[in-house]
Formats: sequence, structure tokens, C-alpha cells
Amino acid sequence: MSKLAVITGASRGLGRSLVQEFVASGWDVIAITKSPWAGMDEPGPEGVSVVQWDVRAEPGEELADAVAGRPVDLIVNNAAVGAPHAPLGSIDPERVLNSVDVNVAGPLRLIQFLLPNLLSAPDPIIVNVTSRLGSLTAQANGDFADLPTSYAYKISKAAQNMLTVSLAHDLQGKVRCWAVHPGKLATGMGQADASKEPSTAARELRELVDSADRTSPRFCSLGEQDLSW
Repeated sequence: MSKLAVITGASRGLGRSLVQEFVASGWDVIAITKSPWAGMDEPGPEGVSVVQWDVRAEPGEELADAVAGRPVDLIVNNAAVGAPHAPLGSIDPERVLNSVDVNVAGPLRLIQFLLPNLLSAPDPIIVNVTSRLGSLTAQANGDFADLPTSYAYKISKAAQNMLTVSLAHDLQGKVRCWAVHPGKLATGMGQADASKEPSTAARELRELVDSADRTSPRFCSLGEQDLSW
């Protein structure tokens, strides 16, 4: 039986490229989308099961039916949201809370729901697609002080990194847990000068998953050196 990956935020950008990359490499994929996947009718192409689910809600029967009790070899928590940059005094706390709900609580909901399936796989991996902007060390050093990044995005990605560390400690020796910065992607959420294609990042992530790296937790930038937490 093929390995099974569950990928959130799969309808566009990096998520869609990840689905295509892993299916092309012989994996079965459950593609989780908040909105319908344009151009793809249910049940999707061979090897792909599309599940429509907003990660801010509890997972339900549709996801359970798609997994069908199988071991889950890989979870990629790719769904993410940020907020427009605003000066201090104009920041909407509700946007910050929404980003934490999507970027932190969403992955936690999915992992808890699929934990028995993860633990029944021979060598499972959790990948939280994060950002270098979530590095407390880099932010404290002022490395990104010139970037107009929202409080919502920076705070939620730092919290997501802590989630990765916490999961790695709880699941040590059972599930590898990685925080992965994909690079400056040319997507709708990317920076103005971003040029890296999502398909390139998807290939690099698949190669990382296929590697023998046993480090957990790990905070890495695809194609580059590991990052400081």
C-alpha cells in the first residue's frame, strides 16, 4: 500500500504543488481545502481525496472517511493566514487571534484527530509550514526590522514554532516534528520580491521527507541552512 500524506491549504500555491509532487512520487494524498478546489471535481485525480474543511473547526466524518483507518505517514500543516501590516495603535486583536486559530490551533486540531493514525505508521512525520519570520532569535536581532510584516503573522508563526517543539518533545522517538520555512515563494501571500516557485519548494520538501534526517525538532529553510528558533 502507498504511503499516505494529509496536506492542508491544498487548493492553491504551495499546497497544491505539494499534492502534485507527492502524488507524482507514488504517495496517496488527502488534500484538505477550505474552499472548493477549482478545476478538480470530486473525488479528484487518482491518488488524491479532496476534503473540504476549515481548520478553525473540529475535523469531522468526511476526513475520517477519507483516512479510512489507514496509517498516516505524513501531515503537512500548510494552511495559513496573516493580516495586513498596520502601525501600532491600529492593530486589530481579532486578526491576531484569527491567525493563531488558523496557524496554531488548526494544526493542533488535525494532529490530535489523526494521532492514532500517525502512531500506527512505521516512521511518521509532522511538517508545520512556518516562516523565518517566526524566529524569536532573528526578530530580537532585528534581522527583519525592515519588512512590513503584521503582528498577526509574526506572533502566530512564532507560536506555531513552539507548537512544533512541544509536539517533538511529546512524540520523541515516535514522530519526527519539523518546522519548515519554504523560502520566499511567488504566491499570493508572498513578499513583493519573492521569486521561488512553489513547485521547487514542493520538490525540496518531498526530498527532505524522503531523506534519513532524524533530527526532531528541526527548524529548517528548504534548500538552505537550518534556522535559529
